[in-house]
Amino acid sequence: MPVPPKRKPRVGLFVTCLVDLMRPSVGFAAAKLLEDAGCQVVVPAQTCCGQPAFNSGDRATAKDLALAVIDAFEECDFVVAPSGSCAGTIAKHYPELFAGDPNLAPRAHAFAAKTHELVSFLTDVLFVTSVPARFTGTVTYHDSCSGLRELGVRDQPRKLLGSIDGLELVEMKDADVCCGFGGMFAVKYGEISNAIVTAKTGEIAATQAHTLLAGDLGCLMNMAGKLSRQGSGIEVRHVAEVLAGMTGEPPIGAGEGKAAP
Repeated sequence: MPVPPKRKPRVGLFVTCLVDLMRPSVGFAAAKLLEDAGCQVVVPAQTCCGQPAFNSGDRATAKDLALAVIDAFEECDFVVAPSGSCAGTIAKHYPELFAGDPNLAPRAHAFAAKTHELVSFLTDVLFVTSVPARFTGTVTYHDSCSGLRELGVRDQPRKLLGSIDGLELVEMKDADVCCGFGGMFAVKYGEISNAIVTAKTGEIAATQAHTLLAGDLGCLMNMAGKLSRQGSGIEVRHVAEVLAGMTGEPPIGAGEGKAAP
């Protein structure tokens, strides 16, 4: 009697607001990476994870958004986001939001436990050790705060980048130091944010790398904007685009004006 094929894990792709609105190619790259790793990828109707509301202290709105996410993705085996920031919000803060609620707290804990950042999921859960992509040139990698500090994402992207034919990784100084974005922080404290990103782009430029990579689009847009305004020729891409071999789109920030400091 033939053995039935093993069921593919059903992975819900949490695209994130920024990817949906600003860089859909990252979502397509994430889907390709997951499918290539043997997953059945689904993309339920979705909205914000609630992080801006949570960070601003608006717990009521954050709860409403979080519950909508849980309802949409609850039937998935895993929930994966190409963002340490959004994945960190779900995995670390949803249980906090519903603490003490006898009905919702267990759901929030179970949901958090199956939520992962994209590259961490590939390496730590699916045990992917290499990708068949090719990328010619030098890259440097920025460790985004949420992915690194909340989810421990550091070695995982470097491991997969090391498997790409033609790619050379040049580490920048203080790769784990904030880029100055921080969501609402960049809006509320613009001068401080600008000082932080100016220091960061200086370290990026010092590597003489051709391309800057990271796993969070907010950080990438912040650094890309500053590099563009400085007249830098460094290209900026989400790590998923390079890992998936999908670099046909123009770099992030390409064509941005250079008038502002």
